[in-house]
Amino acid sequence: MVRNSAILFFLTAGLLAFGMTGCSASGHTDMSSAEEDFTPKLSEKPDVMCSIRITAGDVVLDGVLYDNPTAQGFAEMLPLTVELWDAASGFARAFDLPEQIVEKGTPGYQYELGSLAYWDDGPSIALIYEASRRETVVPVVPIGKITSDVSVFEEYGGSITVELAEDADAGSEETANGADIVESAGMAESGEAMFTVDTKVLDVINDPAFGDYGRLIFSADRSVSDDLTLGNVGDILTWYSYVDPDRTVEIANYLKEHAALGEQIFYDIYTDAEKAADPAKEDTGLFFFRGTPGEKFAITNAGGGFVYVAAMHDSFPHALELSKKGYNAFALIYRPGAQTACEDLARAVAFIHDHAEELQVDVSDYSLWGGSAGARMSAWVGSYGTAAFGEADYPKPGAVIMQYTGLSEVTGAEPPTYACVGTSDGIAYYEIMEERIRRIQAQGINAEIEVFEGLPHGFGLGEGTVAEGWFDNAVRFWENNMVN
Repeated sequence: MVRNSAILFFLTAGLLAFGMTGCSASGHTDMSSAEEDFTPKLSEKPDVMCSIRITAGDVVLDGVLYDNPTAQGFAEMLPLTVELWDAASGFARAFDLPEQIVEKGTPGYQYELGSLAYWDDGPSIALIYEASRRETVVPVVPIGKITSDVSVFEEYGGSITVELAEDADAGSEETANGADIVESAGMAESGEAMFTVDTKVLDVINDPAFGDYGRLIFSADRSVSDDLTLGNVGDILTWYSYVDPDRTVEIANYLKEHAALGEQIFYDIYTDAEKAADPAKEDTGLFFFRGTPGEKFAITNAGGGFVYVAAMHDSFPHALELSKKGYNAFALIYRPGAQTACEDLARAVAFIHDHAEELQVDVSDYSLWGGSAGARMSAWVGSYGTAAFGEADYPKPGAVIMQYTGLSEVTGAEPPTYACVGTSDGIAYYEIMEERIRRIQAQGINAEIEVFEGLPHGFGLGEGTVAEGWFDNAVRFWENNMVN
């Protein structure tokens, strides 16, 4: 292919430009940089079309393609194995496409860490692994983002393979009893099959990939029978409705796959000494659903009547969806009991702030999410602050997202609050929730509520119900209330 020109990342006064100046020995252009203390962001979170997987040497990275015509054109070219070239030393690498993408979509000037940006004159794709610049001066089309840690590209400049995640997952298959068993990329390396709806819950709990924290995936406070399968997890999730077996399987596989890739997916929030002094703290911690490194974080808190933690339906799905949107999401496993649960949430906020560099998260404008009992925890810690529950005084959240809880108290110190509930909820009466939101609004605090006709308690993400879409509305509410 004859290229008319090449991508150049040219920085002057913090601006990133595409164009041509001097060429390197490889025939591609290089750049010089002027560092600035800011991180660019897309003004709005684009809708995601599909997931992709990028293999760079021994490293496998996850990513997404946005829902735009240019990304669709790129997806139709996959799988691709291409050579990287140094588009901007210390900032971005790029690779050439076999042909131009016909549908160009809407070009723009913004990008963020991990962005995949299409430049039509190449035609090339830029992969940005360091984001201290401001924006492009020549319009490019953001087509997606790598959601794994992109720092590998600081050193790696060889060939990469880009493929649709579903194709990567289908790349290694075995046949058992006449059925195809599809393996994920991470599990395929060790020959381990994925979980299915017929997998026994105890087999997940005891899977070696999870070490000694597998017991916390389905709540250490629930009795699990020998024959309970992933398809029937709803049987042990008291007070919950619309438990989706496919979601349960997706989450179990997500956790195992990332653990198999060597990622730390579970973090203790208490020290060994603290757990020795209070053995109940052994059953606490954070499951980490990674988004874009350096992006803001959320903590999701499941309900369970302060009797158990219904994470598989009421916090894991929310955390996974937040990670798909690029946010770093932590699902808290806490000690049942209103006071202890709030203490654990306050500790989780402290832990993430204290380990922000290690976790690669932005601690500003974080959000607390919760359903039922988890919503009360989020509201209490959000309103009273971490110091009220035994920790240092850490910043309050930028937003609290609450589902189906009949909390009525208003302190006047509430963060911006989004709430949702169904009219047929026999545990959390919707009119109580509406009244609380009105009282928060009367304090001059931003607050919203959505009420869904006919829905009962514990509908989770609400997929396939009249509540479908509430999650995206809640994310937008959080984003609209971000200050930094």
